[in-house]
Amino acid sequence: MRLRSLLPALLLAVLTAPAVEGSAPPNVVVILADDMGYGDVRALNPKSAIPTPSLDRLAAEGMTFTDAHTPSSVCTPTRYGLLTGRYAWRGRLKRGVLVGYDEPLLETGRPTLGSFLQGHGYHTAAVGKWHLGLGFARGETLQDIDYSRGLSDGPHTRGFDFSFVIPASLDFPPYVYIRNGQITRFTAVQSAQDFPAFLRHGPVGADLHFEKSLDDLLGEAVGYLHTRAGRDEPFLLYFPLTAPHKPVLPARRFVGATVLGPYGDFIAQVDWTVGQVLTTLETLGLAENTLVLYTSDNGSFMYRHEDAATDDHVADSRVQAYRPAHHAANAHWRGTKADIWEAGHRVPFFVRWPGVVSPGSRAAATVCLTDVFATVAEIVGASLPEEAAEDSFS
Repeated sequence: MRLRSLLPALLLAVLTAPAVEGSAPPNVVVILADDMGYGDVRALNPKSAIPTPSLDRLAAEGMTFTDAHTPSSVCTPTRYGLLTGRYAWRGRLKRGVLVGYDEPLLETGRPTLGSFLQGHGYHTAAVGKWHLGLGFARGETLQDIDYSRGLSDGPHTRGFDFSFVIPASLDFPPYVYIRNGQITRFTAVQSAQDFPAFLRHGPVGADLHFEKSLDDLLGEAVGYLHTRAGRDEPFLLYFPLTAPHKPVLPARRFVGATVLGPYGDFIAQVDWTVGQVLTTLETLGLAENTLVLYTSDNGSFMYRHEDAATDDHVADSRVQAYRPAHHAANAHWRGTKADIWEAGHRVPFFVRWPGVVSPGSRAAATVCLTDVFATVAEIVGASLPEEAAEDSFS
């Protein structure tokens, strides 16, 4: 057992309680928001004007970790760390992120949370933003892709029995859905756009519509949960969302849901999406034996404008910043996404596990998303693989 010496003994007892002999291993649902700040959730920032009833409910029904951090303040290295329990800088990625066309970042034979749980009797699924590189069928150049052929690498080869993903962030081409290693459709080209609907020029699938993409992914995640109802086999659902990352394009029904412009409306849609997952778990009778973990891959990209005379996102949706009087997406932490300052890597982190984690509890222990791997391993009563998850602590 590898434990940080400062982890409170009571917290350890709470989180490892179901590992006792004879208890059924829990289902695991990991929801990873994309660029949600600490101050975007009302349970963490009571001054926020954005209603987040679903995330507030998670906090009320589970444990809030108030000192949770990501292994990086940008997307790709955090996803690598979460799924492998290992810092990305140990491999080839020393800075920045991958683009949608990049080669796989995961090393050959590297265990992931998916492959690890597969080996311990779990059915596994990944739905959402992958952003760890894919094995596209290529021509002579990096971007010369044969979209009619399957992918040689991706979640379908990295420990996930079912997968429905996009290659990278939703502002990186190619804009396509990939189901179990097969690109679903490709027929068009997307032109570049400015913030808030920020997009780069590139190919787009005819079945991918940016305002509907979060709903599409939710439909796949909910559909997967329906396939697992009534089965004895436990499951892992890794659900990395595409929002509120750019392009900031909430579904039409959420436009105007807040007084904070498109970004606030997008946060409201993310919260609603989480609520739909929770409702589905309850409807299917899965909630009682399911550990739900919600967090973000880094802090928000919304800057802080201290000058009261400067227009912000409320006055002009094209401005990527808020004045503190309107909203503090990263709460009081200094900086923003991609910074080494705390706003870049301190994130919301909630865990709900009925009958195990005390409702409304809070933990001040410092945790990192790399720690998910070892924690889940201990919960299912399994040892970590040799020479793997070296930066993960239960």
